[in-house]
Amino acid sequence: MDMRYVRVQTTRGQLHYGILQANRSVQVLDAPPWLKGELTSLELPLNDYRLLAPCAPSKIIAVGKNYAQHAAEMDSTVPTEPLLFMKPSTAVIPMHGVILYPPQTQRVDYEGELAVIVGERCTGCSEAEAQAKIWGYTIANDVTARDLQRQDGQWTRAKGFDTFCPLGPWIVREVPAGASLTTFLNDQEKPVQSAAIADMVVSPEQLIAYISQIMTLLPGDVVLTGTPKGIGPMQVGDRVRVEIEGIGCLENTVQLKPQPVPASPTGLAD
Repeated sequence: MDMRYVRVQTTRGQLHYGILQANRSVQVLDAPPWLKGELTSLELPLNDYRLLAPCAPSKIIAVGKNYAQHAAEMDSTVPTEPLLFMKPSTAVIPMHGVILYPPQTQRVDYEGELAVIVGERCTGCSEAEAQAKIWGYTIANDVTARDLQRQDGQWTRAKGFDTFCPLGPWIVREVPAGASLTTFLNDQEKPVQSAAIADMVVSPEQLIAYISQIMTLLPGDVVLTGTPKGIGPMQVGDRVRVEIEGIGCLENTVQLKPQPVPASPTGLAD
């Protein structure tokens, strides 16, 4: 299989980057792979680690309406320039992490996406330079509180809740030409989203170049490249799976966000 770069936490709490082996053990690197991490002699067996999101970005930059048919289903047209927004790093959760449904919203949608991992500091880059700055690719779910997105008129709250950026399960260096993206709900046979990655309007290298004219991208940062048509709501108890050919699948479940226990009049919890 192609190299699968992972980020894990051992049962003793240590964080490592590494390469996933065929037997599911992890060969540990001495640094993140985009910082020229090299293999060490440490190998973690399957029962000695848990999979984390494959990177810990300083920021997540995303683009809206980057598939023409998705723009149409949003009663809109493709923007003349990339429509950018940010998701906080605190929104990131890993494979099998739980998406928490907040009480502030009545509709939480899935949005399966290809995610790009930046490998080098990137500022003011041309498209040709930007291609060389891309280190690899993974899968994302740009979870969105759709009613709040429409209500607010800007997207920070709707896109920024904790757990609203499932990411993973690993990073690969290349995605095959013509790779497809599909999203499934609750193991239904028919996908709710299905499109070719090549259908995106603005390519990953064009996005990197455009963003780098605005802000500096740092190694390990993540760029979400947009979602195809077929977005829709998730309910508490649902399971959502995003698949991209050449990478694998990212699966997460939805649970109601627990509410804090009100303090008693004395200031102490009952």
